[in-house]
Amino acid sequence: MHRKKVLITGASRGIGKATALTFAKAGYHVFLNCRTSIAELTQVKAQIESEGGSCTLVPADVGKPDEVRDMFEKIYSECQYLDVVVNNAGVAHIGLLSDMTDEEWNHVIQTNLSSVFYCCRAAIPAMLSVKQGRIINISSIWGVTGASCEAAYSASKSGVNGLTRALAKELAPSNIQVNAISCGVIDTEMNGQLNEEERKELEYAIPAGRFGTTEEVARIILQTAESPAYMTGQVIGIDGGF
Repeated sequence: MHRKKVLITGASRGIGKATALTFAKAGYHVFLNCRTSIAELTQVKAQIESEGGSCTLVPADVGKPDEVRDMFEKIYSECQYLDVVVNNAGVAHIGLLSDMTDEEWNHVIQTNLSSVFYCCRAAIPAMLSVKQGRIINISSIWGVTGASCEAAYSASKSGVNGLTRALAKELAPSNIQVNAISCGVIDTEMNGQLNEEERKELEYAIPAGRFGTTEEVARIILQTAESPAYMTGQVIGIDGGF
């Protein structure tokens, strides 16, 4: 029996970690990626294996094309193709646009948007060879509405949405589906910098009255990976009605 394979970038914590655990429980072999948090990634691997799952560590900076090529070389030494790619790696930057340095701008765009391009480019040829595959890009409501003092992050996620829709059209004739998950305010370390007043203000603005959980996002990612093939090119919101 074919055990499906999934690559999850940024899998050491937050949405990536929850997604890795969810796919492993569903019977997938999980390729776990992160850039620097190797100790945390190793703990995710240990948890998956303790629960009877299987996984492989593939650390790399997915914002760098050479490292992505090396990562996929390792992946393809273990399998012919990936059934699913979850492009989750991302960073935030809060501050005035006029205060951003070139390096800060480039870091956000490379990590959040260019990484999606690099990983898709590396994954697609093998998917084409078997005429199947699922690509799921993790986006944000700020990619649709924009967020004050998060211009670079908003721009990067808007780019992810555009890339998702365009690539879905490009790959639909080859039975490869491309969708994005547009996350609202999720209870992750990225939002851990909020003080109590800011958190309550955000919760008040969300019709559901709370932050989303990483497990909820992971469930919709798995459901998207296993959705009917006719669903492609969608930016699917999970935001508590925000």
